Amino acid sequence: MILLEGLGPCLSPIRMNLIIKQSIPICSELTRNAKSNGWVAFSDGRFATQINRELLDKVLANTEADVLAVNVETGLLARHEKVRLTAKNKVAGFRRFYTDSAESAPIPTDWPHCVFVKTCALDRVLADRALPGSFSAFLERCRSNDLTVHAVNVAGVALDLETEEGLLNFCKTALPKIQNSGLRIRNSNTISQDSKFIGKVLLGKNVHIGPKVIIVGPTIVGNNVTIKQGTVIKSSIIGSKVSVPENQFVQNRVVTAPEFAGNHPNLLTSPPRRIAEQVSDRLLDLSHFESGNGTFRTWPKFAYARSFKRVVDCLVAIVALILFAPIMPFIALAIKLDLPGPIFFKDKRQGLHGKVFNCLKFRSMRVGADKMQEKLRTASQVDGPQFKITNDPRLSDVGRFLRDTYIDEVPQFLNVLLGQMSVAGPRPSPESENISCPQWRDARLSVRPGITGLWQVRRTRPPTKDFQEWIYYDTEYVRNLSLRMDLWICWQTIKVMAKNFVDQF
Repeated sequence: MILLEGLGPCLSPIRMNLIIKQSIPICSELTRNAKSNGWVAFSDGRFATQINRELLDKVLANTEADVLAVNVETGLLARHEKVRLTAKNKVAGFRRFYTDSAESAPIPTDWPHCVFVKTCALDRVLADRALPGSFSAFLERCRSNDLTVHAVNVAGVALDLETEEGLLNFCKTALPKIQNSGLRIRNSNTISQDSKFIGKVLLGKNVHIGPKVIIVGPTIVGNNVTIKQGTVIKSSIIGSKVSVPENQFVQNRVVTAPEFAGNHPNLLTSPPRRIAEQVSDRLLDLSHFESGNGTFRTWPKFAYARSFKRVVDCLVAIVALILFAPIMPFIALAIKLDLPGPIFFKDKRQGLHGKVFNCLKFRSMRVGADKMQEKLRTASQVDGPQFKITNDPRLSDVGRFLRDTYIDEVPQFLNVLLGQMSVAGPRPSPESENISCPQWRDARLSVRPGITGLWQVRRTRPPTKDFQEWIYYDTEYVRNLSLRMDLWICWQTIKVMAKNFVDQF
C-alpha cells in the first residue's frame, strides 16, 4: 500500500491509499495540485512515520537530486549515541547526537518509507499516469529518464502497522492527541452504568459493554464488539465483531479472533478484583514517541539556575567588557606585533544540551597550533582527553603572558552575552573530549559552560588523576549549583588572577 501526498514547506493533508499491483494509478487532480509545490511525496502506507519536519525541509532544500529516497532511523534522533568503527571494525569512539540529524545512505532495494520526487520530474517518473509497482521498476524508470536518485536516513520513528507492536504504539502515539473528550460513545452502544473508562478510549458502533468492565486508554474498540462482565482492557485494540468473555485481562494486545476460549493467547485470566486494584493503583503511562529520553538535569522555571543566573551573567559580562575595553586595543596590537595571524581564536565547543558554538579567545599560540597538538600528545602532562604541557612550544611570548593572567579568556564574555556560556560553569569542551565520558557528559551539558568554574579553582592536577578531578568537580557543580557557589567561584578566580598578574612582574 502506498500513500501519495503533495509537498510544499511541509506535508500536505491530502492523502490517498493505493493498492500495489503491476502499477499504481495516480489521480490526475492530485498531481495537478502537486505541481504548484516543490515536491511530491510517495509514502509506504505500511508505516506510520514521525519525522522532524524542519530537518526534512532542510534536507530537501539542500539536495541536488531529482528523486530522494528517505528512510526513518531511530538512531539519528537527538540524545542517541552511535558507535564509530574503523575500516577493520574496531571501535574508534562514540558519537552523541544532541539534535535530530540526517545522513547519506545507499539506495535501498525495496520501497523506502518515503520517496520524494521534484514536481518538474513527476511526468518522467509516471507511466500513463501510474507509478511503477516495484521499487526496482521505479529506479529503472528514473535512470532511463536521466533522473538523479539519492538516498538519506532521517531522524524519526517508523511504526510497522502490519505488526501488533506497531499498531499498539501507533495507538499510544495518535490517540492522546485527539482534542475531544477521552471517550467516544455512539447512540448505538449499550454500556453498563457501573463500567469504568480511564484515559482516551474510542468506541465503534454497536458496542455492548457489560457490568464491572474497566477500559484504560489509549484503547480502540471496533464495531459490533461485546465485552462481558468483569473484564479489564488496557492499552489494546479490539477488532470488529470480537466477543470478549467474562473476567478477562487484556493488556497491550491486538485482538481480532471473533470467538476464543479463556486460554486464548491474547487473553490473560486473572481475578477481576486484583486486576481492578492494579489498574486503579497504576494508570497507563501515555508516553509519546519523542526524540529519546532526556538525561539532562532540569530546574524549576523560576529557580536560580534557570532564570536568575542568566540575568546575573549578562550584568557581569557587560561590566567586565566595559572594564577591559580600554586595554583591548593594546592587547590586539601586541598579538599582531608578536606573531602573524588573527587576533582572536575560535574553537568549536559544546554548550547547553550539546549545542555547538564558537568559543572566543585572544590568540595565544602560533597559527596551526591545533594541528600540532597530536604530534605533542605523548608529552602531555595530564591524563584523559585534555592536553597540557608546562612549556608549550606553540605559545607565543605575548600568548604566554595572556594565558598566565587569564586575559586570553576575556572575549568569552561576548559568548556569555550571546547566551552560549555562563560566567561560572563547567569547562567548555569540544565533542572529541565529551565522547570519552558518556555518563558524565550529559550532566555537565545540563548547564552552560563557564569562563571559570569549580574545577578551575580547586584542581590540584596530581599525576594520572587530573581527568578524575575534572569529572568530579564538574558534576559536583551541576549537583550543587547555587548563587552562593557561583559567587564563591568568582571570588576565588579574582584572587588567582590577581596573584598570577602580580607574579608576572
